[in-house]
Amino acid sequence: MSFSVKPVLTGHKTVLRPFTEADAQVMWDIIEDPEVVRFTYEPSDLTPERVRSWYGSRATASDRLDLAVTDPATGEVLGEVVLYEYDPAARSCTFRTLIGPRGRGRGIGTEATRLIVAHGFGELGLHRIELGAYAHNRRALHVYEKVGFVVEGVRRETQRQDGEWTDEVIMSILDREWAALSSTAR
Repeated sequence: MSFSVKPVLTGHKTVLRPFTEADAQVMWDIIEDPEVVRFTYEPSDLTPERVRSWYGSRATASDRLDLAVTDPATGEVLGEVVLYEYDPAARSCTFRTLIGPRGRGRGIGTEATRLIVAHGFGELGLHRIELGAYAHNRRALHVYEKVGFVVEGVRRETQRQDGEWTDEVIMSILDREWAALSSTAR
Protein backbone atom coordinates (compact mmCIF):
# COMPACT_ATOMS: atom_id res chain seq x y z
CA MET A 1 0.00 0.00 0.00
CA SER A 2 1.12 3.53 -0.74
CA PHE A 3 -0.12 6.85 0.49
CA SER A 4 0.72 8.42 -2.88
CA VAL A 5 -2.94 9.00 -3.71
CA LYS A 6 -4.16 12.03 -1.75
CA PRO A 7 -7.96 11.94 -1.68
CA VAL A 8 -10.52 14.66 -1.08
CA LEU A 9 -12.96 13.38 1.57
CA THR A 10 -16.20 15.31 1.89
CA GLY A 11 -18.55 15.42 4.86
CA HIS A 12 -21.33 17.79 5.92
CA LYS A 13 -19.18 19.86 8.29
CA THR A 14 -15.73 19.53 6.73
CA VAL A 15 -13.78 18.66 3.62
CA LEU A 16 -10.43 16.91 3.96
CA ARG A 17 -8.05 17.74 1.14
CA PRO A 18 -4.34 17.52 0.31
CA PHE A 19 -2.11 20.23 1.74
CA THR A 20 -0.37 22.88 -0.33
CA GLU A 21 2.50 25.17 0.64
CA ALA A 22 -0.06 28.00 0.83
CA ASP A 23 -1.54 26.29 3.93
CA ALA A 24 1.68 26.69 5.92
CA GLN A 25 0.90 30.04 7.56
CA VAL A 26 -2.47 28.99 8.94
CA MET A 27 -0.96 25.69 10.14
CA TRP A 28 1.85 27.65 11.84
CA ASP A 29 -0.81 29.66 13.68
CA ILE A 30 -2.66 26.46 14.67
CA ILE A 31 0.55 24.73 15.85
CA GLU A 32 1.34 27.74 18.03
CA ASP A 33 -2.17 27.94 19.53
CA PRO A 34 -1.81 27.55 23.33
CA GLU A 35 -4.44 24.80 23.51
CA VAL A 36 -2.76 22.82 20.72
CA VAL A 37 0.58 23.16 22.51
CA ARG A 38 -1.00 22.05 25.80
CA PHE A 39 -2.45 18.90 24.25
CA THR A 40 0.41 18.00 21.90
CA TYR A 41 3.91 19.35 22.49
CA GLU A 42 5.93 22.54 22.59
CA PRO A 43 7.03 23.22 18.98
CA SER A 44 10.53 24.31 20.02
CA ASP A 45 12.39 23.28 16.86
CA LEU A 46 9.86 24.56 14.33
CA THR A 47 10.25 27.68 12.25
CA PRO A 48 7.88 29.19 9.67
CA GLU A 49 10.31 28.06 6.95
CA ARG A 50 10.34 24.45 8.18
CA VAL A 51 6.53 24.45 8.44
CA ARG A 52 6.23 25.83 4.88
CA SER A 53 8.61 23.16 3.56
CA TRP A 54 6.77 20.42 5.48
CA TYR A 55 3.26 21.28 4.29
CA GLY A 56 4.54 21.97 0.79
CA SER A 57 5.88 18.40 0.64
CA ARG A 58 2.79 16.59 2.01
CA ALA A 59 1.08 16.19 -1.39
CA THR A 60 3.97 14.06 -2.69
CA ALA A 61 4.77 12.07 0.48
CA SER A 62 4.18 8.37 -0.17
CA ASP A 63 4.85 7.16 3.38
CA ARG A 64 1.95 8.93 5.12
CA LEU A 65 -1.36 10.67 4.50
CA ASP A 66 -1.64 14.26 5.77
CA LEU A 67 -4.90 16.03 4.90
CA ALA A 68 -6.05 19.55 5.66
CA VAL A 69 -9.32 19.81 7.59
CA THR A 70 -11.23 22.65 5.92
CA ASP A 71 -14.50 24.53 6.26
CA PRO A 72 -16.66 23.51 3.26
CA ALA A 73 -18.28 26.95 3.01
CA THR A 74 -15.11 29.06 3.07
CA GLY A 75 -12.25 26.67 2.30
CA GLU A 76 -10.48 27.89 5.45
CA VAL A 77 -7.96 25.42 6.90
CA LEU A 78 -9.04 24.46 10.43
CA GLY A 79 -6.52 21.72 11.19
CA GLU A 80 -5.19 18.40 9.97
CA VAL A 81 -5.68 14.66 10.13
CA VAL A 82 -2.80 12.25 9.57
CA LEU A 83 -2.31 8.52 9.05
CA TYR A 84 1.35 7.58 9.50
CA GLU A 85 3.74 4.86 10.74
CA TYR A 86 2.23 2.26 8.41
CA ASP A 87 3.10 -1.31 9.39
CA PRO A 88 2.47 -3.54 6.35
CA ALA A 89 2.68 -6.83 8.27
CA ALA A 90 0.00 -5.70 10.73
CA ARG A 91 -1.89 -3.53 8.17
CA SER A 92 -1.94 -0.81 10.82
CA CYS A 93 -1.34 2.93 11.07
CA THR A 94 -1.11 5.56 13.73
CA PHE A 95 -3.59 8.45 13.63
CA ARG A 96 -3.27 11.99 14.89
CA THR A 97 -5.17 15.23 14.46
CA LEU A 98 -4.90 18.92 15.27
CA ILE A 99 -7.92 21.22 15.19
CA GLY A 100 -7.30 24.94 15.62
CA PRO A 101 -9.48 27.36 17.58
CA ARG A 102 -11.76 28.23 14.65
CA GLY A 103 -12.70 24.57 14.15
CA ARG A 104 -13.45 23.61 17.75
CA GLY A 105 -16.86 22.99 19.29
CA ARG A 106 -18.58 22.45 15.93
CA GLY A 107 -18.33 18.67 15.48
CA ILE A 108 -15.65 19.13 12.82
CA GLY A 109 -13.03 17.06 14.64
CA THR A 110 -15.46 14.19 15.06
CA GLU A 111 -16.46 14.23 11.40
CA ALA A 112 -12.85 14.60 10.21
CA THR A 113 -11.84 11.61 12.36
CA ARG A 114 -14.71 9.52 10.99
CA LEU A 115 -13.84 10.46 7.40
CA ILE A 116 -10.15 9.51 7.70
CA VAL A 117 -10.92 6.30 9.63
CA ALA A 118 -13.49 5.28 7.00
CA HIS A 119 -10.90 5.94 4.28
CA GLY A 120 -8.26 3.96 6.16
CA PHE A 121 -10.45 0.89 6.45
CA GLY A 122 -12.51 1.17 3.27
CA GLU A 123 -9.97 2.39 0.73
CA LEU A 124 -6.58 1.56 2.20
CA GLY A 125 -7.49 -1.87 3.60
CA LEU A 126 -6.14 -1.21 7.08
CA HIS A 127 -6.86 -3.69 9.87
CA ARG A 128 -6.04 -1.41 12.81
CA ILE A 129 -5.71 2.32 13.49
CA GLU A 130 -4.18 3.42 16.79
CA LEU A 131 -3.49 6.71 18.54
CA GLY A 132 -2.07 8.20 21.69
CA ALA A 133 -3.58 11.20 23.49
CA TYR A 134 -2.71 12.90 26.73
CA ALA A 135 -5.07 11.96 29.55
CA HIS A 136 -5.86 15.62 30.28
CA ASN A 137 -7.14 16.11 26.69
CA ARG A 138 -10.70 15.14 27.63
CA ARG A 139 -12.28 16.67 24.50
CA ALA A 140 -10.11 14.57 22.17
CA LEU A 141 -10.62 11.38 24.19
CA HIS A 142 -14.39 11.95 24.03
CA VAL A 143 -14.24 12.39 20.24
CA TYR A 144 -12.17 9.23 19.78
CA GLU A 145 -14.53 7.17 21.95
CA LYS A 146 -17.53 8.58 20.08
CA VAL A 147 -15.96 7.51 16.77
CA GLY A 148 -15.34 3.99 18.13
CA PHE A 149 -11.76 3.92 19.41
CA VAL A 150 -11.25 1.70 22.45
CA VAL A 151 -8.82 2.40 25.29
CA GLU A 152 -6.06 -0.22 25.31
CA GLY A 153 -3.97 1.16 28.10
CA VAL A 154 -2.19 4.07 29.68
CA ARG A 155 1.47 4.96 29.44
CA ARG A 156 1.99 6.56 32.83
CA GLU A 157 3.70 9.91 33.29
CA THR A 158 5.18 10.14 29.79
CA GLN A 159 5.80 13.89 29.72
CA ARG A 160 6.03 16.91 32.00
CA GLN A 161 3.79 19.87 31.27
CA ASP A 162 3.62 22.93 33.48
CA GLY A 163 5.61 21.10 36.15
CA GLU A 164 3.22 18.12 36.26
CA TRP A 165 3.56 14.63 34.83
CA THR A 166 0.88 13.60 32.33
CA ASP A 167 -0.23 10.16 31.18
CA GLU A 168 -0.74 9.08 27.57
CA VAL A 169 -3.89 7.09 26.74
CA ILE A 170 -3.41 4.50 23.98
CA MET A 171 -6.51 3.74 21.90
CA SER A 172 -7.30 1.77 18.75
CA ILE A 173 -10.08 0.71 16.46
CA LEU A 174 -10.13 -2.46 14.32
CA ASP A 175 -11.63 -2.90 10.87
CA ARG A 176 -14.37 -5.26 12.12
CA GLU A 177 -15.34 -2.80 14.89
CA TRP A 178 -15.58 0.01 12.34
CA ALA A 179 -17.65 -2.20 10.02
CA ALA A 180 -20.07 -3.01 12.85
CA LEU A 181 -20.38 0.68 13.82
CA SER A 182 -20.83 1.73 10.19
CA SER A 183 -23.56 -0.83 9.54
CA THR A 184 -25.59 0.31 12.56
CA ALA A 185 -25.24 4.00 11.63
CA ARG A 186 -27.12 3.58 8.34
